Amino acid sequence: MTLFSAIAAKTYDHARMAAAPAPSVPPTRSEAGFGAALGQFASTLHTAEATATQSMMLRADPHALVEALAATELAVETAVTVRDKVVDAYLEILRMPV
Repeated sequence: MTLFSAIAAKTYDHARMAAAPAPSVPPTRSEAGFGAALGQFASTLHTAEATATQSMMLRADPHALVEALAATELAVETAVTVRDKVVDAYLEILRMPV
């Protein structure tokens, strides 16, 4: 092995170690809670969409459609409220003196 190939091999090893993926960190409680809430939001929207589709095909009970639409409305209002709170907190951070 020549000197250049030894240097190239050593440089490759350093680059490979630097580019290695970081070990995965388990999510914190707040991250897991946010993920669960987001999953529940998506599930609510999917269920309401399926109920609305069945209602259009005259297979679903109208009462079930009203319940699904009410649940969807509540989920969207909750998501908008959370979004507004996050934006307000971000704007408050931007107003802080440095």
